[in-house]
Amino acid sequence: MAGVRHRLVGRDLALIAAGLTFYAGIAVVPVLVLAFAMTAWLTSREEVADLGRELAALLPSEIGAPDAVERLVAAGVGLSLLGGLLALLPMSFYGEGLRRALLRFSGRREGMTGWKGRLGALPVVLVTPLLLYPLLLTVPVMSELAGAGGLGATVGRVALGFYSVLAALTIPLAWGFRVVAAGRLRWPALVPGALFTAACLSGFLQGFVLFLALPLDLGAPFGGLDVVGGVVALGLWLFLLHLVVILGWLATQSLDEVLARRSAAR
Repeated sequence: MAGVRHRLVGRDLALIAAGLTFYAGIAVVPVLVLAFAMTAWLTSREEVADLGRELAALLPSEIGAPDAVERLVAAGVGLSLLGGLLALLPMSFYGEGLRRALLRFSGRREGMTGWKGRLGALPVVLVTPLLLYPLLLTVPVMSELAGAGGLGATVGRVALGFYSVLAALTIPLAWGFRVVAAGRLRWPALVPGALFTAACLSGFLQGFVLFLALPLDLGAPFGGLDVVGGVVALGLWLFLLHLVVILGWLATQSLDEVLARRSAAR
């Protein structure tokens, strides 16, 4: 889109995405732990723990992804109320990073950007159980499809994973674009923009799962330190995901302007 290219002029997209990735690196673990904790409080600890183990079993084991997921689920299921309150602070940093990053494309200046972004992101915490729990309920179905084998079952498992993640991401993205980023986007542009961005992110996450299955020695470029290689690989994927988020935001803004001009011309 011409509108997207116009907004990118004079701005270093990679640097802005890298800055947002830094904030995401602070927030990603608290977000996931809180999401599992609140889902466990809404349903039951035993159910979330069982579904978490099934989810871990679906992931490739080459670089330790199942163990990482099990640790996250265990941390969430065992999280205390005080621990949850403490996790809100690092979690809210993502709202600050998102607002700062997207403001770079608007040319608008404001005060207290960090606090506005953090407070704007907090309401998303309240809906995380309603988004994560349906996603977890698809895990047993995907496990059955994985056990069945065959092309049809594989396609069904990938499709179920893709659309369930898309559904879980759409509302947080719409909230982020309209509230956290203070974009003032109108609904006719916001809805398709959030859906399109969520679909792209879901596809990238499917690609990340495929990447986890590759027999790669991630520690080889770092003197054999596998932990360092894993952290760098995760950071790279977060960076790519945030490129998608920013481009989705710019496309949604561009669509909003096009629809506004068409409405004014009538």
